[in-house]
Amino acid sequence: MTRVAVVTGAASGIGMAVCRALQESGWTVCGFDLAPIADLEHSFVCDVADRDAVDAAVAEVQRTVGPIDALVTAAGYYEFSPFSEITEESWNRMMRVHIGGLVGPVRAVLPGMVERGAGAIVAISSELGIAGTESEAHYSAAKGAILGFVRSLGSEVAGQGVRVNAVAPGPTDTPLLPAEQRTPEYLASLPARALAQPGDIAQAVQFLIDEGGFCFGEVISPNMGAVI
Repeated sequence: MTRVAVVTGAASGIGMAVCRALQESGWTVCGFDLAPIADLEHSFVCDVADRDAVDAAVAEVQRTVGPIDALVTAAGYYEFSPFSEITEESWNRMMRVHIGGLVGPVRAVLPGMVERGAGAIVAISSELGIAGTESEAHYSAAKGAILGFVRSLGSEVAGQGVRVNAVAPGPTDTPLLPAEQRTPEYLASLPARALAQPGDIAQAVQFLIDEGGFCFGEVISPNMGAVI
């Protein structure tokens, strides 16, 4: 029986690693991203902050591939800026991409999951949504909103057979990671003395999808000891 997963932000970083991990465990993966996705049979160019575009892409997946059993929302972007310099446009964009890029896909796939009485949703947040840090107020706020949404929806739909959970990575070696978090001084400040790799985060996502049948509204934070 074909198991179908949709992964947003699938063209690079954590999203790409999740696609590979799920494919290796037998999933049929459909990737959504602003950029074309190399080496993925089911690739959809889609802005996750555009509700109509998301609805159309999900409908196309359901029509051409099959019912969606799992959703992973990994699309996002990073911006370092003191709060006093964050414009309203920048703040709103951060919220649209991160929390809007979660809520839109969830709204599109959840009815089918509830109807079938089964499904798994995993949102990629950040350890900054748990701990926060200076000059990243809008990013931390967006990632923290993801955690609140996951805990609330996870409780709401648990009795309907749908599992909603989150992974909140720490510093991970992806294109989004700023240069100041790659210096020997920064790495020495981490208990593990190293960055996580995208494949490490993908393992956590895969666990929640394939093995975490007892997890509802949970947050796993593989963060190399950055937040203990």
